Amino acid sequence: MAKTLELQFTTELGKIARLSLDNPKEPVNEAAVKQAMEQIIASDVFTTANGKFVSVKAARVVDRNITDYDMA
Repeated sequence: MAKTLELQFTTELGKIARLSLDNPKEPVNEAAVKQAMEQIIASDVFTTANGKFVSVKAARVVDRNITDYDMA
């Protein structure tokens, strides 16, 4: 199972931008995640085609199963 923490931000143009982090520490501390997201916005490091990050939209843990098949 592969898990990622997906951080969702609203951009200057009102679109959603996402950052994904592999193998998040669980349980997720919501207050710490929100604070980190606010620090990311304040640092003004990321710019997308839809503008800079301007607000916190959401965060979620995405859990997916991957099954590989040997086709050789």
